[in-house]
Amino acid sequence: MAEMKRGVTRRSFLGSAFVAGIGTMAFGLSGCGNPRSLEDEAASTEIDGGEFDIVVIGAGGAGMAAAVGATDQGARVCLLEKMPVAGGNTCFAEGGMNACCTKFQAAEGIEDSVDLMVSDTYKGGHEKGNLDLIRHMCENSSDAIDWLDSMGITLSKLGTSGGASVKRIHRPETGEAVGKYIVKGMTEQCRQRGISAICNTKVEELMVDDAGKISGVRATNPNGIPIVYACKAVIVATGGFGANHEMLAQYRPELIDAVTTNQPGTQGDGIVFSQAIGADLVDIGEIQVHPTVEQTTATLLSENIRGDGAVLINANGERFGNELRTRDVVSASEWDQPGKFAWAVFDQSVHDNNLSIEEKFVARGLIQIADDFAALADKMEVPADAMVEAITSYNDNIANGIDDPYGRVKSLNPLVNPPYYAVKVAPGIHHCMGGLRVNAAAEVLDVDGNPIPGLFAAGEVTGGIHGGNRLGGNAVCDINVNGRQAQETACAYVFA
Repeated sequence: MAEMKRGVTRRSFLGSAFVAGIGTMAFGLSGCGNPRSLEDEAASTEIDGGEFDIVVIGAGGAGMAAAVGATDQGARVCLLEKMPVAGGNTCFAEGGMNACCTKFQAAEGIEDSVDLMVSDTYKGGHEKGNLDLIRHMCENSSDAIDWLDSMGITLSKLGTSGGASVKRIHRPETGEAVGKYIVKGMTEQCRQRGISAICNTKVEELMVDDAGKISGVRATNPNGIPIVYACKAVIVATGGFGANHEMLAQYRPELIDAVTTNQPGTQGDGIVFSQAIGADLVDIGEIQVHPTVEQTTATLLSENIRGDGAVLINANGERFGNELRTRDVVSASEWDQPGKFAWAVFDQSVHDNNLSIEEKFVARGLIQIADDFAALADKMEVPADAMVEAITSYNDNIANGIDDPYGRVKSLNPLVNPPYYAVKVAPGIHHCMGGLRVNAAAEVLDVDGNPIPGLFAAGEVTGGIHGGNRLGGNAVCDINVNGRQAQETACAYVFA
């Protein structure tokens, strides 16, 4: 069987996390049990990790949102992370956070509604999503934006993403990638609260009592020694399985040769150990490919680039479709092109609006740059006449108010400010829409549809919201809305 390409290696993940200033989350360690020497560990078959109200598994965006919220409600929280650093896949989120009816939309006169966001999400997911879960996310999206803003994590810059009827993707005003921005901010919030956090600790098993209620978790430390953390509730926030070769082979074998944008810890652990105590799954074979991934490094080119005006050019120097259709549609269109790739072409204005271009593409030599489109086409090795004609026509149609021949009606920004840029892209594995079956209260359900007492989940480890395709910006919305929801329900359960 072919080996899955992991352009994001463990080393490159750690490097990018430290560059972002995320650090090792070594805050509040004393709250998670007394330090032990290697000799003590060697003499012990199992370490007592302490007793907590809630154990949160996974220190990505959903996990940190849950940990912060639960701590603010007075819960004793332990946050476990199997990787050496915090952040998970959230570190790699580039676009922004979808939310409707926000104060930032109101300030720009953008008319949006819960119903419209629900409709966009449901249609974008091929009408496979759970409408109760979708509506819950959309109804609580504005409040999540305000909650982040109250902590200095402000997403006030609005943009357009594929499948959205209006501008509703919220980004940092600085233009930096939303994921690193949120992770840095949430890490600081955890530090301020003294939240107990342990990295390099992999959960292996959920423990239940004779009544079937969660009673703790069993994990292993870097030395392979088992540690037991007693608790009344667990929030699973471990992410998807987009970097797990075996699970991809099981559920979507046709994607096995695709590169993945997922960090190497994205192994589906939470799905496996939750299934072991009876958790049900939903939409598990629904895996999203993202259309703009640089293939030699699996570096994601943000959807914001297209949302700010970039066009896609094929090997013949031609545009071939509406660049702002949903990710699955654009990916399929790329696979139909000669060589199964495209070039994302944009100008200096788009570049200046997206800081990650310099760090991820220019500094690493993954981009072509020229002062005019003919010279850029030569560097791209596509027919210059055809590409100049394609972009000239695109610009002229915008200037003259002529409808785009491919039906693009959003982000029609002319490419007129040199220098010009091009990144060669093709689809790559990006997001798992399926996972643990949950209800709108973030309770994990068993195969009979009943909540498993004390077990909650949030983020990409869950399924049901995104259906057959996720809209750009909805993952960051999901982790914040449902990370908070999971802790609300967990705290109510613990303190009942």
